[in-house]
Amino acid sequence: MATLFGDRTRSLALIAISALLSATFVGQSLADTLIIQGSTTFTRRLMEPHKGSVEAESKHELTVIPNKSLPGMIALIEGRAHMAMISSSLKSEIAALQKVMPGLAYDQLQAHEILTTRISVGVHPSNRARKASLDEVRKAVLGEIRSWSALGGADIPIRIVVVGGGGGVTTVIESELLNGKQIQGPHVIFVKTPVQLVQIVEQEPGAMGFAQLALVKQRDIPELLTDKPIEQTLSLVTLGRPTQPMIDVIEAARSVAGKVM
Repeated sequence: MATLFGDRTRSLALIAISALLSATFVGQSLADTLIIQGSTTFTRRLMEPHKGSVEAESKHELTVIPNKSLPGMIALIEGRAHMAMISSSLKSEIAALQKVMPGLAYDQLQAHEILTTRISVGVHPSNRARKASLDEVRKAVLGEIRSWSALGGADIPIRIVVVGGGGGVTTVIESELLNGKQIQGPHVIFVKTPVQLVQIVEQEPGAMGFAQLALVKQRDIPELLTDKPIEQTLSLVTLGRPTQPMIDVIEAARSVAGKVM
């Protein structure tokens, strides 16, 4: 099966260019309505179902634009958003962005953690494997373990399935599990969206797919349970110290997340 994202560096560059060309600049006149851009995972987990509650608690209107973490951070730095949504650590997001856009005001970025969620390792329903150590998962992602038979499954090739182009889950896997190494190789299937990822996992018998836990459970996809959890941090990012309206939204987002998550 051919990958949908063969060249990740080119993909990140296209994302950066797209973000720079999209949307108009944020001005002082928009102080009453805060524009937030970034992570689709953050949007799916909190903003889509609970945006009204965040607005009610913060007493500010929000315009939410889901377009992945890296475009959100670019929009923030370029003045087209008041805050960015990210779905991995600020350090790892900056490291990914510096590869294609060095020299921006990264030292001024501040992350404000809202919630953490577990990353699920989904497998095809026919797969007998249900447990693995994080070290075994790491070796599978790197291509050092190639067959499911090494993990208690059938003797078929392991196919790693991840979202390409700067997705938060992929960034977490690379930074936390692979110590900064990129996910690459002929055994990897890059897809465009988390929805495409779970569809591939449902179709590919050898799939090992990394996705947000809620999405995997929603599709009733079996999990490969690990000895330690792989966690994803969802944060709002400001350029410098947050203004009072931004603080209001950050606190409201934390409050709502604490009630519903």
